[in-house]
Amino acid sequence: MKSFKIILLTAIVVLASCGTSRTVPITGRKQNLIVSDEQLLSLSTQQYSEYMKTAKKSSNTKNTAMVQRVGKNIATAVEKYLKDNGMANELSGYKWEFNLVQDKSVNAFCMPGGKIVVYEGLLPVTQTETALAIVVGHEVAHAVAKHSAEQMSKQYKQQIGLEIGSSILSAVGMDQNTSSLVDWATKQGLQLRNLKYSRDHEYEADHMGLIFAAMAGYNPNEAVTFWQRMANAGGNGTAEFLSDHPSDSKRIERIKEWMPEALKYYKK
Repeated sequence: MKSFKIILLTAIVVLASCGTSRTVPITGRKQNLIVSDEQLLSLSTQQYSEYMKTAKKSSNTKNTAMVQRVGKNIATAVEKYLKDNGMANELSGYKWEFNLVQDKSVNAFCMPGGKIVVYEGLLPVTQTETALAIVVGHEVAHAVAKHSAEQMSKQYKQQIGLEIGSSILSAVGMDQNTSSLVDWATKQGLQLRNLKYSRDHEYEADHMGLIFAAMAGYNPNEAVTFWQRMANAGGNGTAEFLSDHPSDSKRIERIKEWMPEALKYYKK
């Protein structure tokens, strides 16, 4: 039992030393990440490329142009904010790309590194460019807050906790950490674009996304009516975007609380 406790304590110390700490922009929340940007972007780029090989891009030029315009506006606002606040290093590895695909699902996602995909089925719910900006802002926020890296770090720590022993202690060494992580992710069949975030992450993405949209010149007040429409869309089981998310009433309540802060960033 004593030797087991020593191994457990050692494993915890090694895990802590492998992680990096950062502060999430806007919210100021502290994170500890085991997964590096290089590791995550490598997985993300590969999975995004595979997805786009099978996806059909929208043939609607007007809507495609709107998605690209909104995405670029928000990306520009986010980049300016990070640079103005001494966080330009956070932009390393970002290569923004915006696509509208032929899919009736009410959904959108943003891969780590700034690969944004909007499904055509979402547009009847957004209805306006401003509401679309609320969605894109939310998805970009997941990427900027590095929620995928945080979820993967959490899962990886749990996996190591289940396999404590001499082989695991050597596997989490700094030199072997990358190969160990990639092997683990491959075995798990991880799909980054389908990664489920915690409710805390969803609230944080709502908060940051609201402000990102406001920074880009979109009126954040439209967020409330948009999320009400999303709630109705989720009622018939078609809104993938709302799966495992906070309750509609609580989400809208929190958005109203953040609205005064968001309006400070809003300029027409």
